[in-house]
Amino acid sequence: METEREMRNVSEEAYPMKSGDDLHSYSNNSDFQREIASSAYQLVSEAIAENLDIENLSPSATIRVADLGCSVGPNTLFAVQNILEAIQLKHCQKSQGLLNYQIPEFQVFFNDHSSNDFNTLFLSLPPAVRRYHAAGVPGSFYSRLFPSRSLHIVHVSYAIHWLSGVPKEVVDRTSPAWNKGRIHYSSASDEVVEAYSAKWADDMALFLQARAQEIADGGLMILIFPARPDETPHSQICANVSLIVLEACLIDMAKKGIVSQEKVDLFNVPMYFMSPQELGGAVERNGCFSIEKMRILHYPTSSHFQSLTSPRDRAQVMASQARAVMEGLIKAHFGDDILDQLFDSFSRMLEEDGLSALGSAKTLHCCTVLKRKTMI
Repeated sequence: METEREMRNVSEEAYPMKSGDDLHSYSNNSDFQREIASSAYQLVSEAIAENLDIENLSPSATIRVADLGCSVGPNTLFAVQNILEAIQLKHCQKSQGLLNYQIPEFQVFFNDHSSNDFNTLFLSLPPAVRRYHAAGVPGSFYSRLFPSRSLHIVHVSYAIHWLSGVPKEVVDRTSPAWNKGRIHYSSASDEVVEAYSAKWADDMALFLQARAQEIADGGLMILIFPARPDETPHSQICANVSLIVLEACLIDMAKKGIVSQEKVDLFNVPMYFMSPQELGGAVERNGCFSIEKMRILHYPTSSHFQSLTSPRDRAQVMASQARAVMEGLIKAHFGDDILDQLFDSFSRMLEEDGLSALGSAKTLHCCTVLKRKTMI
């Protein structure tokens, strides 16, 4: 099939989160993502209780869960534990009154790019008393990763906004979509926005087709992602405002001769923040899933961030969070010599103007639960 060949041949640019456990690591700068996942806990538990089909599983069956784009933890471990507890509760309720009831075995697959820091992830796994067998699965989630109909739940949190790569048109000088002087589609020309949108649509089609083959009938897929409110301009969402600030820092460094203007012209961030409406359209075109739940999550502010009263302190925290996510991408294009100076500049710009702009930007975090349709 043509679609299967496309999934095998997808060109993937891999820029994992900052590894290790140091000051700028993702492990130490992902409290925000964890609080988003925490706010989805009740919805995820409800979805498993109401929508997961486990009636046809034998008591001895192994239940398989995959977390795609897991990064280095501890967020992935927290999410997996919540999912397993909800499955176990449903299984116990289904098995009430049965003789020789056995707690099902669980197998959990942690997936990310092969360059992800799986060592840090597995070092942080719970001790031997954990109730699941763990395995790492390297590779792009825009391609097939698992055998057909082998998974019961797929979880993807704060990963699906990463594209498989930058749209080719935006770095082509001969294209109407050449994104000269910008690093993203925020406030860019219509041609650039359309190139990013088309790249997202192609990637999402591959993603849904791969998962449709891997998830068993009646299985669930849970997507937690930063989103653009329907009908809201791309330039007015919080994540894109942050990228506009980063863009200004790079342009300023080019003017000072710290980096070349050509390097800036050819640098683009492979992220696209879809709207709930766009996701609904992609699911409908795929045809293999039903949307069981789609909710806007409460926007969390960590207790640590709330305790910071100084704009400088808040800007520094946000700069560290951005560096944990973006360092690999920036290092691959510009080298590591500019990292400290770039994110110091990013922190200063946030303190001077960016915090107020972010405060007025629109923020949306969405949790969507899809169910694999039974194929006759």
